[in-house]
Amino acid sequence: MTPPHPAPSPPTYWDEIRTSLKETEQRFGRLLCSVPDAAEPATDDWSMADTAAHVAIVAWLATSLTVPGGAPLPVPGLAERRRAANVDDIHELNRIALAHFTERDPEALARMLDEHVDAVLSATSGRDPEETVDWIGGAQVPLCGLLAHLTNELTLHGYDIARRAGAPWPVDPFVAARFLEQFIIGLTRHGPGDLLAGGGKPRDRPITVELHSDHTDPVTLVLADGRVTAEVPGRTPDVRVTCDPTALVMMLFGMRSRTSVLLSRRVRVGGRRPWLLPVFLRTVRVPS
Repeated sequence: MTPPHPAPSPPTYWDEIRTSLKETEQRFGRLLCSVPDAAEPATDDWSMADTAAHVAIVAWLATSLTVPGGAPLPVPGLAERRRAANVDDIHELNRIALAHFTERDPEALARMLDEHVDAVLSATSGRDPEETVDWIGGAQVPLCGLLAHLTNELTLHGYDIARRAGAPWPVDPFVAARFLEQFIIGLTRHGPGDLLAGGGKPRDRPITVELHSDHTDPVTLVLADGRVTAEVPGRTPDVRVTCDPTALVMMLFGMRSRTSVLLSRRVRVGGRRPWLLPVFLRTVRVPS
């Protein structure tokens, strides 16, 4: 008998996620407006201003998905591309959106972020955190996961900017934990659609990965026939991952190398078939 899907997290997380989103957005805005030159690089591909514009686009998308009649991004064909995309297409979606969305003034971007986050929080106030929205590739993301995703974007890209600016940017493990639990597990629970299409080839037997951390409830992810589902732990897993959520998320997004994270012991891999984790991650992946 297959174990049931993990139950949604306690309702208190909804209020905490909402508070964390607003606090992180305000911190991001202060950081952005403090850098001497936002045209300086934040990553190999984006300036600090480009990075902030990307986060503003993510916030705008969240607004369009949560505010009744919310205006879509002024990017021709983006809605259709979003529905047909998978995770490997996100880089191209970002390129197209940044080419059309030309605002790069730090103060204007900070104001825009503030307005969009306020709109999202107002539109989702009093709603069921497990209510879903239609995300990229038809993935069904619960509202709590959508807000956790936006908070994670602000956190990771704030880290990019702060690192290059030499500014402090403490990372709260709560943010990464809720991203894993409410966004990754949330869309797995509600339906990933075609978001993970195009990954590794389906295998004859499933791969089971059990995830543990001090900040999340344990969960087993099962990859079978190219699809991923979530279960309450019960079966003996192929791979057991014990992690600091921040280290795991940074590793998944390519901000930390797998070697350095594993050597630091902030992510530990065990189980009866640990060598299957890279095979699993070829399907269950994020843009990096």
